[in-house]
Amino acid sequence: MTQTAASSEPGQTSSAGLGLRSALWFPLFDELADPAVAVQLAVEAEEAGWDGVFLWDHVNWRDPVQRVADPWIVLAAMAARTERLRLGPMVTPLARRRPVKVARETATLDQLSGGRLTLGVGLGSDRFGREFSGTGDETDDRLRAAMLDECLDVLTAAWSGEEVHHQGQHYTVDGIRFLPRPVQQPGVPVWVAGFPGNLKPLRRAVRYDGFFPVNLDHPDQVAEISETLAKLRQDATSPFDLAVGLSPDADPAPYVAAGATWRLVEFGPDDLRLDDVRAVLRAGPSW
Repeated sequence: MTQTAASSEPGQTSSAGLGLRSALWFPLFDELADPAVAVQLAVEAEEAGWDGVFLWDHVNWRDPVQRVADPWIVLAAMAARTERLRLGPMVTPLARRRPVKVARETATLDQLSGGRLTLGVGLGSDRFGREFSGTGDETDDRLRAAMLDECLDVLTAAWSGEEVHHQGQHYTVDGIRFLPRPVQQPGVPVWVAGFPGNLKPLRRAVRYDGFFPVNLDHPDQVAEISETLAKLRQDATSPFDLAVGLSPDADPAPYVAAGATWRLVEFGPDDLRLDDVRAVLRAGPSW
């Protein structure tokens, strides 16, 4: 697990002093698919006092979305233009990616940002853009879960800087060393995404640095997650984040009381407008 200044135990006050850090979280679709526009939003977010900017990771989306930008290229540009923001994909479906490529990309992006990368990971879904069935990638959730776990094993080994010797069911890495290492040690912080009520993602998350419940309906769900995490991590001493995606007008206070350490202000693909994102951004992260 990686200890970072952005982390805290669920239910405890974070190093921000308010018990909560705030980030913008949006897809690079249509108006926001212009890389220069998205990068400028990150610059403005840092100036306005936001703690982070996180980007959806998709290669396709259903109509009416037409334009989609690559988050990794945009994150690199954001890292070069900012100094303080925590950045990352939220979330990237690792089963769609080659782990050796992700190992190089994450280490390089962490170097470029000076140690500000957080890697959000999950299974992904074929529902909204046929991103798996339309590209010949694995559609079975159980197989993608196994691929996700194996890919995370490869990343952990790669970030160590030692030679990686991995012979798995899905991936092979034979004697390759991944240098330079990420700035953050022992590696890039990993937040695992999962649906509330599903224990498997929580068990996966406690091996890493944070959990990101998707499709939340109520702060009581966060309280249940926080309680489960406390049980699963009862012997752990390292920091751990519990990040929640909330609409711009949602009151974060009950989520903080339930154990959230990060609020990701969410902008979905429906009626996504640059002016709306910028208005929330300029209002700042105070609550």
